[in-house]
Amino acid sequence: MEPHYFNVNLSWISDRKGELSSPELEDVIEVATPPPFPKGIDRIWSPEHLFTAAVNSCFMTTFLAVAENSKLEFELSDCKAKGKLEQVEGKYLMMEVILEPTLVITKEVDKVRAERILQKSEAACLISNSIKSKVTMIPNSQCLN
Repeated sequence: MEPHYFNVNLSWISDRKGELSSPELEDVIEVATPPPFPKGIDRIWSPEHLFTAAVNSCFMTTFLAVAENSKLEFELSDCKAKGKLEQVEGKYLMMEVILEPTLVITKEVDKVRAERILQKSEAACLISNSIKSKVTMIPNSQCLN
């Protein structure tokens, strides 16, 4: 596979706030320093939120591909994610991302296979495989029947 490039531009707005855009995308995202830091701004996406979102969204897209290839039938797939920021040896690091996927399957007989597909998806996620942070998954599979 040849290399692919994803272009992201950042423009400073004011204070500790900027705007992310991409020539490949329509939406603009406002980003800022998060509240735990000096002059942090509440209720605006931060790099830490985006980092956590990158892991979560990559897990989702990987799961959707693996589930489709495995012909797994499901009614709902949601995932909560929590990024853990710590200071280690004087540096701030995103130490862990905890994924909590909820999967509602249509057949009870698929429960074990669904769990395996979730595990396989987490292991194959390219963002998780590209970062130093630990990625922990706590799956919750349910059946409609």
